[in-house]
Amino acid sequence: MLTAFARAFKTPDLRKKLLFTLGIIVLFRLGSHVPVPGVSYKNVQICVEQAGSSNGLFGLVNMFSGGALLQITIFALGIMPYITASIILQLLTVVIPKLETLKKEGQSGTAKITQYTRYLTVALAILQGTGLVATARTGALFQGCQVASQIVPDRSIFTTVVMVVTMTAGTCVVMWLGELITDRGIGNGMSILMFISIAAGFIGALWQIKLQGKIADGWVEFGVVMLVGLAMVGLVVFVEQAQRRIPVQYAKRMIGRRAYGGTSTYIPLKVNQAGIIPVIFASSLLYIPALVVQFSGSTAGWATWIQKHFVKGDHPYYIAVYFLLIVFFAFFYVAISFNPEEVADNMKKYGGFIPGIRAGRPTAEYLSYVLNRITWPGSLYLGLIALVPTMALAGFGANQNFPFGGTSILIIVGVGLETVKQIESQLQQRNYEGFLR
Repeated sequence: MLTAFARAFKTPDLRKKLLFTLGIIVLFRLGSHVPVPGVSYKNVQICVEQAGSSNGLFGLVNMFSGGALLQITIFALGIMPYITASIILQLLTVVIPKLETLKKEGQSGTAKITQYTRYLTVALAILQGTGLVATARTGALFQGCQVASQIVPDRSIFTTVVMVVTMTAGTCVVMWLGELITDRGIGNGMSILMFISIAAGFIGALWQIKLQGKIADGWVEFGVVMLVGLAMVGLVVFVEQAQRRIPVQYAKRMIGRRAYGGTSTYIPLKVNQAGIIPVIFASSLLYIPALVVQFSGSTAGWATWIQKHFVKGDHPYYIAVYFLLIVFFAFFYVAISFNPEEVADNMKKYGGFIPGIRAGRPTAEYLSYVLNRITWPGSLYLGLIALVPTMALAGFGANQNFPFGGTSILIIVGVGLETVKQIESQLQQRNYEGFLR
């Protein structure tokens, strides 16, 4: 693998792409440490040390921003608004005929949808930035910190507007950097930035587990975490690469004096067809009750019940609801992202058929049957990855944002595999040995 890295850097155009990607990553990490104007940097650092950088309520967004959210930097919102906008547009494509028509128009329609995604990203960034500034001003961002209410000393409207505009501009810059990586670098830009954001807090989270450990100065807990982490990585790699290949045969067609078709191919249906979307949906939905209680400041019975069962993330009610939501959203997202009837119609149009299955409606029913069967293990696997590390390591002081669990490990392994495959494909085009043998 090291030899392959050396050969990659010896290839001029590939070396240029790799260095360009590394340069964008450096700029992205620098922006994650530049504080927003109007924020007391000293008080922020005090609160981070007292309350910890893994605030349970804002942990997911903080993870996607590489720790920049709780630091209140210019890249505090990270790529979360873009991810949210992309998911919303993908869902709206199913229910809005105009968007569905644009999707079928090819490259021009995709460019139009991308433009709509950018506009929605800016709107969501303004909304989330306003919410973050309001939370920071009230001191609710760091519960238990003595100087939490002094993070934003100046409460004037001008300072608030400047902070929101700065964070919105930071989100636009992050979106632009991701598109630059996609056009001139290696891999998908947004995925790479997401990977870097999560990996940035990996070492700190692992060392924090060691410091919080009690057996042999924390080394036993640290070793157990590493072993469990390696097992989880192996499971994720195995399932992410698993797919059900449905054979497809195309009949021969005579056009003039030439014969076309007659080839055999397959439809690859992944076991985890939904990716990490169900975990993000479930996490976001479960944050809503905690946010309502926090901003309402109510001490009524319902607020106390939510505070007890759905804030810390280790209560059996929370675990059960989280698991069921992941399974539900896995089936929901697969249903809207893969249309068996459309695939069956396209196969019938071009003379394709599944051996032993009639073209048309029987093919759509067969694809739907297979898809439902493989979605069950995929959804259960997502729930297992999201919950097992939290439950198994709760006794060792691992928090809700344990680095080897849930969304983080799915993103890191998935993006890592995809990026290595892209580098390998470019190496093989030049007759060099790749990463994977």
